Amino acid sequence: MSPQSLVSVGFAVAAVFIFWILSSTTTSPFARTFPQLYNKRICLLIAHPDDEAMFFAPTLLALTKPDLGNHVKILCLSSGDADGLGPIRREELKKSARHLGLRSDTDVLVLDDPRFKDSITTEWSKTDVASLLSSAFTPDTSNTSTSTTNKRKTTAPSASIDILLTFDIHGISNHPNHRSLHHGALHFLYTLMQPAPGYTCPVSLYTLTTTNLLRKYIGILDAPLTMVRGVFDSLFSSSAAKKNKKNGMPARLLFVSSVGEWMTAQKAMVLAHQSQMVWFRWGWIGIGRYMVVNDLKRVG
Repeated sequence: MSPQSLVSVGFAVAAVFIFWILSSTTTSPFARTFPQLYNKRICLLIAHPDDEAMFFAPTLLALTKPDLGNHVKILCLSSGDADGLGPIRREELKKSARHLGLRSDTDVLVLDDPRFKDSITTEWSKTDVASLLSSAFTPDTSNTSTSTTNKRKTTAPSASIDILLTFDIHGISNHPNHRSLHHGALHFLYTLMQPAPGYTCPVSLYTLTTTNLLRKYIGILDAPLTMVRGVFDSLFSSSAAKKNKKNGMPARLLFVSSVGEWMTAQKAMVLAHQSQMVWFRWGWIGIGRYMVVNDLKRVG
């Protein structure tokens, strides 16, 4: 590459970086364009300790801001014990959650359930995932006997959370445990609403969008692209967005971290998840776009 080309690339990267700094602040007109959630009971459903920092840090940092009034919890279905580090990783997740804005350790639940084994080759049963979610968030429904089915059909369903966040069908990294959460969350909504046709589901499910390989590893360079696309979608698809709104909830959510928040997300990985900081994770926290940008789509 010629010196002139290197200079051009340098200027382009610098311009993108400046754009990101200016656009990701709370006073930015770009940031004000994106939908936000207020006073919601939110659960982030993940498969392993470190998922919350590696993939959902921008979402957590955005939604835990005190002025929004949200109460955010994390439900992790495995302790990540594939290498025998389950007890260590459980505590690392709690430490990371504090970095990312959660109120207390009691808002983090890490399971050690043989049904949800940490494995790169294992698909978890969607029925098991849905059953767990039902017992956790809709205990009255999950414990209702079949003899009261007709009664439940005339009763609006209720839940102890308003928002459920998890992976999309591709699981970002195509990990089978991640994909299983998507299928299980959908099955949870199905079983919740099946006895109550005609009612609005009390839980809105949002899934994190999987991007192509290039966008996944261009880090902050993806932030301006995602923000501009988000602004154009809101400006030119306002009527469609209103139609897509369900129960007052937006069809999409977009969270772009500021420089300070990006550094906080990195600290959540480096300082909390020390057992996981092998060489390739250093690359992820440096150039991974999910450390900076999260775009989520409402499903169902």
